[in-house]
Amino acid sequence: MKKNKMKLLVLIGVFLQTIASAASVDTVNIFSKAMHLNKKCVVVLPESYQNKTNHFPVVYLLHGYSGDYSNWIKRVPEIKNYADEFQIIIVCPDGNYSSWYVDSPVDSAIRFDTYISLEVPHFIDSVYKTLTERKFRAITGLSMGGHGALSLAWKHSDFFGAAGSMSGVQNLVSLKNKYEMSKVLGDTLSTQNFYNYSVVNVVKKLPEQIPALIIDCGINDPFIESNRELHAELLQFKIPHDYIERNGTHNWDYWKNSIGFQLLFFNNYFKR
Repeated sequence: MKKNKMKLLVLIGVFLQTIASAASVDTVNIFSKAMHLNKKCVVVLPESYQNKTNHFPVVYLLHGYSGDYSNWIKRVPEIKNYADEFQIIIVCPDGNYSSWYVDSPVDSAIRFDTYISLEVPHFIDSVYKTLTERKFRAITGLSMGGHGALSLAWKHSDFFGAAGSMSGVQNLVSLKNKYEMSKVLGDTLSTQNFYNYSVVNVVKKLPEQIPALIIDCGINDPFIESNRELHAELLQFKIPHDYIERNGTHNWDYWKNSIGFQLLFFNNYFKR
């Protein structure tokens, strides 16, 4: 009996220690000077963040159309485990219901390129113990966020060292009458803005520093063809990238599986 009781106490102690050492989650408000508003943001910190001397790489993780800052932590709480496993800080900012993560050419109140690529990282780097070199900063996202992550990383390649996309919407032209894009990019009678802001065309202008890229999409996803189009463009321009197609469609089951591969890719990049 005494041995069994001792074993039970040991197991309880290990369990409590595991709980105490788990990654922590902050929810913060980040003000945008460009848009004159506050937006909430989830920040996942690895357990070892409590060590006063440690500084960490950062992965910015974007939500999709109609989502918000809380989507990832609610739908995939396992990202806390990934923060511990890979020793990274994961930042989930709010990109509004349908911002498409751009500075709108038709509405000066929409400045989500500026917010996500400048204002949010400035806050994170000033408040948290981050490694601030480009090589320790990555960005990825799902659907609208996949498009946003690749577009922002390309336009700000001096800032983001790596980027990813999960089920990203890579070509906006054929979708110009959907997903409230006209509010952000303007008149649907013209395709010029939709063409210019599409990732498949953004990548045609090569930056001085090309981010490390990982792109994946399910073979039954409605946006698979735009991902194949992007893959072909990258091959044509001889841009190194990891491209993955596998079973799956446009849902959280796919993204829950995908995020592990994406974060492993970024972890390997950070360690180079």
